[in-house]
Amino acid sequence: MQMNITFRHVDPIDSLKAYAQEKVERVDKYLDQASEAHVVLSVEKHHHQADITIHSGPYMLRGKERSQDMYASIDLAMDKIERQLKRYKERLKERHGRDRQHHNQEVVQKMKWRHQIFEPAAEEASDQSPKIIKKNEFLARPMSVEEAIMQMDLINNDFYVFTNSTTMEMNVVYRRKDTTFGLIEASGVERKSLVG
Repeated sequence: MQMNITFRHVDPIDSLKAYAQEKVERVDKYLDQASEAHVVLSVEKHHHQADITIHSGPYMLRGKERSQDMYASIDLAMDKIERQLKRYKERLKERHGRDRQHHNQEVVQKMKWRHQIFEPAAEEASDQSPKIIKKNEFLARPMSVEEAIMQMDLINNDFYVFTNSTTMEMNVVYRRKDTTFGLIEASGVERKSLVG
């Protein structure tokens, strides 16, 4: 597994790097195709944060935790990832066993989605547009709704944008407050209502 470890506002200590690498490599017992991992270790206002992202085939796993100790933060982030891996172990292995669809560059570009976070303009400057404070671009891979819910859990997120493999349109699954899930189906054309 290829691993990148980034230190932000913390000295790059070899023992800390070795500890993070050892912890992340433990996921190999759950996955057949863990290809790369990105670990970001940072300190902000005395909080030690570990943000760990692992790519495995078509899936991405993520654990992000903070504590008063960097070693504890790494442990907590990896515990979160391992809990999700144990929960979905059989489904992940089954999915990796199938042949994966490879897309040409034109199709891949069509499946990319951009995500932007806006900061509202100040009240006294109401004629100004909102300010973008964060921007992400990612590949919305074709998958079933069930796979999208699993991926959302694996990255410990409350929503997930994907291309519905049945309709090939953008969809969003999200976690509701009552622990159920919601689905938003987006379409470029208006559909006629099935209800009369």
